[in-house]
Amino acid sequence: MADDKKLTTRAEDFSAWYNEVVLRAELADYSPVKGSMVIRPNGYGIWERMQRALDDMFKATGHQNAYFPLFIPESFLHKEAQHVEGFAPECAVVTHGGGKELEEPLIVRPTSETIIYHMYAKWVQSYRDLPILINQWANVVRWEMLTRLFLRTLEFLWQEGHTAHATHDEAEEEALRILGIYRDFAEQWMAMPVITGLKTESERFAGALRTYCIEAMMQDRKALQAGTSHNLGQNFAKAFDLQFQTESGEMAHAWNTSWGVSTRLVGGLVMTHGDDNGLRVPPRLAPIEVVIVPIWKSDDERGRLSEAAEQLRRELTEWTGRGNSDRLRVHVDAREGVKPGAKYYEWELRGVPLRLELGPRDIEKQSVFSARRDTRAKAAIARAGVAESVARILDAIQADMLTEAKARREAATIRSVSSYDEFRDIMAGDGAFVYAGWNGDPEVEARVKEETKATIRVIPDAEFRSTVPPAKCLITGQPARHEVVWAKAY
Repeated sequence: MADDKKLTTRAEDFSAWYNEVVLRAELADYSPVKGSMVIRPNGYGIWERMQRALDDMFKATGHQNAYFPLFIPESFLHKEAQHVEGFAPECAVVTHGGGKELEEPLIVRPTSETIIYHMYAKWVQSYRDLPILINQWANVVRWEMLTRLFLRTLEFLWQEGHTAHATHDEAEEEALRILGIYRDFAEQWMAMPVITGLKTESERFAGALRTYCIEAMMQDRKALQAGTSHNLGQNFAKAFDLQFQTESGEMAHAWNTSWGVSTRLVGGLVMTHGDDNGLRVPPRLAPIEVVIVPIWKSDDERGRLSEAAEQLRRELTEWTGRGNSDRLRVHVDAREGVKPGAKYYEWELRGVPLRLELGPRDIEKQSVFSARRDTRAKAAIARAGVAESVARILDAIQADMLTEAKARREAATIRSVSSYDEFRDIMAGDGAFVYAGWNGDPEVEARVKEETKATIRVIPDAEFRSTVPPAKCLITGQPARHEVVWAKAY
């Protein structure tokens, strides 16, 4: 049972609040290996729901799952210069196995481009072998110094898609298609609004031609990079001799993409939706959508109410209004020796979207009493047609959580900053998503990061740009090459 000591509030210490929610909602715990974590059933249940949704989206667009080795020959990493420079400091290296020193050290994968494109080079001979559209669900290791549960750990779970195409335009189309999938998932499943766009050169993936991303705002006004999709160009194809014979009989290098999201999305969900009472999970990702709490005062009542609660559970889970493949996920909390108030506290902490209370009076009135986790609104629901009523409430919760998160982001977005001094004051204070002009100079970008800890999160897509784009760079006063979104970030 969860500790009933009050959580640190978000206003008091957002970082402490986050750690407490993750631990006390039993999403994850610290491993004996510093910097790594154990994902507990409550957290893994959310990740499973994420996996299923994304996997369906990938397969609906022609992708297949495969699996590639955990260990990569060290020489592979050195074949693509930018890639090795980007990942070498984070690599874990195996030098001994079976009690003997290895002839060649092995890298524990930080990402799988090198091993995958080596294999693609074996499999591709002709344009008829393209495109290759493969995804894998895997773990990766990056030797981070500063770690935080879900957000940054030595080992984490993710999916990484890797594709090969005959032309640049096909690869670009693929990279943008995946970006759209990530956005749809973030908004329609996580109820987490995102901004899509392009990363700057200094922020792009090591070895990529272009990196696209989705960026979300957390409640502390910091940005979370929630997913990336990379057009890798021909860099890896050339490094690993991934060539094919074109229709005209000439030899050409393939064009590649890679893309991924990870278990950091669970952390993003906590920081987007959690409140001072704990976690709030959007219904589409909740392992348990509805918890039924029967309330009794005597042994006689206990049997009758437990039976009524079980009957209600069966009615909800057997209802097929959503379709046979997506039944309502319902749990009955009929534990003895635990008071109803303690049960309410625990399920609120864990973020279950809807609680149904069932007492003797509710049975007499042929109703159940409901409590929404998102708004904490309470109301009686008629017992007749209860499944349809519950489904409508869950749909409303899903939609309302996205609306609330969008409103919060807009309230913390600033599109007009008069000077760099004002910008520094904003970043030294509560922070924000600040839209501003930038002259395109990486040295200016680096200077701002050094002075304010803010980075360019994204060069936004047209949909997210200001109606009148800024004409001048906020920092230098020179003509602006891009409108960009600045923020502090995780």
